[in-house]
Formats: sequence, C-alpha cells, structure tokens
Amino acid sequence: MNLYQRLGYLVLGSRLRRISESFLSEINRAYQQEGIEFEASWFPVFYLLSQHDTLSIKELSDQTEVSHPAASQLITNLKNRGLLVSTTSVVDARRQQVTFSPKGRGLLEQIKPVWAAVEKSMNEMMDSELGCKELLPAITALESALQSYPLSNRIGRNINNQAKNSKP
Repeated sequence: MNLYQRLGYLVLGSRLRRISESFLSEINRAYQQEGIEFEASWFPVFYLLSQHDTLSIKELSDQTEVSHPAASQLITNLKNRGLLVSTTSVVDARRQQVTFSPKGRGLLEQIKPVWAAVEKSMNEMMDSELGCKELLPAITALESALQSYPLSNRIGRNINNQAKNSKP
C-alpha cells in the first residue's frame, strides 16, 4: 500500500489529480500515436460544437462548468490555431458565437474514431476490474454531495464540534 492509499481521504484530491493527469497524458499519447495534433483539454469544446453548429462562449462556459475567462482563453487558443471562428451575435452584439473552421471540422472527423476507441477501451478496462464498475456512479454521488453541502462547511462544523467536545 503506497502513501496515497494509506492516507485515504486526506489526499483524495491529490489522488484524483494524479489519476486525471495520467489519464489525460495517455489520451494525448493516443492522439500523437495516430498522428493527430489534438489535446485532450480541447475535448469539451470540440464535443459540444460537434453536437451544436454554433455556441456562444457563455454557453460553452456554462456547459463545461468553467469560468467565462477560462472558456474565452481556450476559444482564443483554438481560434489562433485556425480550428474555430467566431462571429458577433446578431441578437446581442456583446456575445461571440463560436463554430468550427474548415480546418477544425477536418480535425473533428479525424478525432471521432479516437473518441470511439477511448470509450470502448475505458468500458473494457472498467468491466475487467470489479471495483471499477461503480466509478462513474460514485463520482456523480461525490459531486452531488459536494454541491449539496460543501466540504469546507463540513470541515468547519467538525472543527467546531471538536473544540466544543474538548472544552473542560
């Protein structure tokens, strides 16, 4: 048992970050092995735009649950690479509508088979390990628990309870 496993919930965030970094690194390696210039961090934008012809930066921000500045920065990066184009909304001049450029649409067609292979590979891995089968439901439950009552509030409550119990 390694340090992270021994410390349990004290390092849950660190373990999740390590898993996430490892996962994204492997996904990026798969794109590289296929000769595709694509980064896993672009996936949410590409996926959402593959489902909708055009979206505003605010809609992308809301659906990916990242800040508007973070979404805007990613969109700017993808525009600078020639993968996306933006236009001013005809309804609201303050809104930028984003869509694929021809180059971006071509890249989308290249990466779709990789997405299918990622999904199939993940399903195979999850099915091969008994404990993995409940991963997605467990993550969803954890997200719900954190939204309903933030961890910092729980920690504060327990600190206060400890202080009350330790008073003479």
